[in-house]
Amino acid sequence: MQSEGFFKQVHEVAKQVPFGRVTSYGAIARYLGAAGSARMVGWAMNASHQDPDVPAHRVVNRKGLLTGKHHFEGTNLMQQLLESEGVEVIDNQVQNFSELFWDPTLELG
Repeated sequence: MQSEGFFKQVHEVAKQVPFGRVTSYGAIARYLGAAGSARMVGWAMNASHQDPDVPAHRVVNRKGLLTGKHHFEGTNLMQQLLESEGVEVIDNQVQNFSELFWDPTLELG
């Protein structure tokens, strides 16, 4: 299945997002040469919960919203994981998003 390879690539990029930083579905898609596939990245992140090494909580939407939070166990686990890394979240939105944003295209080349 072709999406399995894409999902694995997404997971490998997500594993490189540093502690206390966040990236977006679209940024990962652009880095992988699949601009416009942010939704597919979201599906890949949802599938990543089977691998505890993938920090899915560090991937948010382009505005810093925790749109994937309903895929985490518990009501606020995604927010709690981010806050445990020093990321402030108010009303499901990462505060200081532009300062915390990690762009794989810039960081990984």
